[in-house]
Amino acid sequence: MKGCNDMGMAEQERKRQEKINGVIYNMSPSPGYKHGIINGNIYRVIGNGLKKSLCLAFMENLDFRYHPEESDDYVVPDVMVICDRKHLKGGCYSGVPKFVAETLSPSTAKRDRLEKKDIYEKAGVGEYWIVSPNGNLEIYYLENGTYILEQSYMLQDKVEEPDYNAETEICLREFPHIKMMLGEIFEGLEEVHM
Repeated sequence: MKGCNDMGMAEQERKRQEKINGVIYNMSPSPGYKHGIINGNIYRVIGNGLKKSLCLAFMENLDFRYHPEESDDYVVPDVMVICDRKHLKGGCYSGVPKFVAETLSPSTAKRDRLEKKDIYEKAGVGEYWIVSPNGNLEIYYLENGTYILEQSYMLQDKVEEPDYNAETEICLREFPHIKMMLGEIFEGLEEVHM
C-alpha cells in the first residue's frame, strides 16, 4: 500500500518542481509549445557544437543544485552547459555551469528575471540568456561577480524592414565556435493551422 507521499512513477515524472530558498515551485503544467521550440533550437545548435568536447548540454532535464553545501535547493534551467562532469550525480549537477538560458513563460518570467538571474550570478555562471517567445533576447556576461547586459535584441525578421536582424550572428562567449543566427533561435514558432 502506498503512503501519503508515494506517487506512481508516471505521476512523479509529470510533476516538475524547483526549490528556491526552501520554497517549492510547481512547474506543471508545462509552458506552451513555443517555449519548447526555442529551447530545442538553442539546445540543438549548442549540442552540435559540443560534440568533440568534454562539455555537455542539457535541456530541461537536469537539476542544478546551486549551493549544495548549504541546502538542497535546486533549479531546472531550460538549457545548461556543464564541463565539470565530476559534479554530475543522478539527475543533479552541483558544479558551476558555463552557460544557462531561460525561456520566459507567463508563470516563470518574474522568477527567471529576478531570483534565478541572482542565483546564476552568485553561482558564477559566466553567461546567462533570457529569451522571450515574442522575439527578445538578452545576453548577460559575468564581470567581476556581477551580470552585465552585453547584448539585447528584438527580432525583426522581415527582410524589407530597415532594422532586419534575423541573420545577426550570435556566439557563446566561452565557446566562440558555437554560432547561431538570431532568427534561428525563434525558428518554427509560427502557428500551424489544420
